[in-house]
Formats: sequence, structure tokens, C-alpha cells
Amino acid sequence: MEVKKIIPRGFCHGVVKAMHIVNDVISDDTMPRPIYILGQIVHNKNITKAFSEAGVITLTGNSRKEILDQVDRGTVIITAHGIDYHLINEAKNKGLNVVDATCSDVYKTHHIIQEKIDMGYDIIYIGKHNHPEPEGVLGIDPHHIHLVEDSEELNALVDILANEKLCITNQTTMSMWDVNDLVKQAQALFPNLEVINEICSATQERQEAIVKEAKDCDLCIVVGDEKSNNSHKLVSVCEEKAKTKAYLISDITKLDINWLLNEEVNKVGVSSGASTPSVLTNQVIEFIENFDKIDKNTHILPELPHYSKMIPRNRKKPLK
Repeated sequence: MEVKKIIPRGFCHGVVKAMHIVNDVISDDTMPRPIYILGQIVHNKNITKAFSEAGVITLTGNSRKEILDQVDRGTVIITAHGIDYHLINEAKNKGLNVVDATCSDVYKTHHIIQEKIDMGYDIIYIGKHNHPEPEGVLGIDPHHIHLVEDSEELNALVDILANEKLCITNQTTMSMWDVNDLVKQAQALFPNLEVINEICSATQERQEAIVKEAKDCDLCIVVGDEKSNNSHKLVSVCEEKAKTKAYLISDITKLDINWLLNEEVNKVGVSSGASTPSVLTNQVIEFIENFDKIDKNTHILPELPHYSKMIPRNRKKPLK
């Protein structure tokens, strides 16, 4: 079957940096043990399992504060999604060794928001509820940062913020089209609104690519974790903008061959989220390339590669 390999796809710089940091901590015998990660280092369960095999404990909970409360010794690693500085200080005050793997794009957003709040602004922040990146942002100043995910939540702010000096920005992994629509609505509601677009370049490039390249495909497969917001957004922009049916799968074991057996499907586009290991995406591409609707021998899904093959190797020099 014909496959269109949509590029760019897969790991972004922030994900690679975060995994390198975890590798460095694992290989550094001076780092206090146990080693904990405050939530998934990146949103991919296979990466979590790979680090678990190396002895790293990924903690879960309803909030980063709740997760941190579980730790009383050792090293804690902050995930790529970021965390507010109050919790970093709390961790240090508990005597924990703190290693920060926050993505540089998220750091930049935190800095801009803090700067604007110091200048007297309230912040309208477009993001996803119950996602760690907005959680970290809200922790900066919950009284002056207002999280909105849709137009209804934005409308609800009119009476609250009518007389405030305002700035609007966003989670780095949102749909660039969704953000643009909400910004336009906000500008109509708040004429003096300052706009700062914080969609990261990796997110934007992947969304633009899938919209452009999937238009002549009969189907598109996005390889990404169910918790990965940027992966979900690739599916939605593919369907909404390219008008091509898309499915999100975490790996080859979740591929439904009935999608490929559909007589109208002859060309499949493949992309992947920013936290998806290349080995998983390549496995999907190879399977679809070899797929023959008639030959049932090509319909047998392969086993996943070992988790150790899903994370990048250590750098020659430790990350400073």
C-alpha cells in the first residue's frame, strides 16, 4: 500500500532534551536515589516504561503538588511540561535534589507571563484543562491568569476582566487554528488586548505539514500517546483542515487493519506526535507499506520493539 511519510514528525527538541536529562541522572552515581519524575517526563507511556526499567519511578497524581507530597528523599525530575517555581522551592526546602527538564519554549512562556503580571496585566491563557503545562502556568499567579479552552469560557470573562489591562497567550501545543479563532474572539471582546502567540515551532511545523500533505491521502494515521495533546491536535487539524479521516494510535498494536481493508483506502499518510519514538512510527510505516488487501500474511501485526530502543542514547557530554 502507498504510504506518504509526512515530515516533520516525531521527537521535538524539548522532548529529546528531557530524555537526555533523565539519562544523565540515571548514569550519574552522585545523584541521590531514588530517582522520581513528577508525572510523565513526556506524554508517551512507552518512554515511561523504558525509564522504569532503568529504575526511574514515575509518580502520578491529580496535581504536581499532590505528586510532590509523595516524595521525601532522593532526586525529583521536573517534566518537559514545566512546573511553577513555588513547587520547585518547596521541593528544595524538603531537601530534595531537583533536576529541571522543562522545555525551553515552556520556560519562555513562563517568563513572558511573569513579566506581564509584574507590569499589571491579567493573562488570558488558552490551554487544555487538566494538562500539566497549563497547571504549571496557573501556579505562577492563579489570581491573574485565566485559563480558557473554548469560546464559552472566554465569554464568561467579559464582566470579570472588562476594566483590566489584558494580554492573551497560549499553551505551546494547541492547534494554531483554534488559538487564532479564540484570539480573534478575544480581540472583539477586549479591544485593547495584547496578543502573544506561544505555539512552539515544532507544533506549528507538524500541524502545517499534515494539513498540506494529507489532502491527497485517503486516510491518515497519527502515532502518538492518548495523553499527548499535540498528537490529538494533529488528528483534529488533519480532519478539519485537510478534510482527511485520521486516527490516533499509540503504536502498531493499536492499528485496526479494517481501516486499511476499506476499498476506498489506497494511500495512507503517516505522522506522529512530538513525544513519539521514531522506532514506533517507522514500524507503522513499514507495516502499511507491506500491507496487501488480499494477502492475509501481511495482516498480522508485529510485536513492539523493546522499550530500550525507544529513547535516545546518552550524549557524549552531559547537559549543562
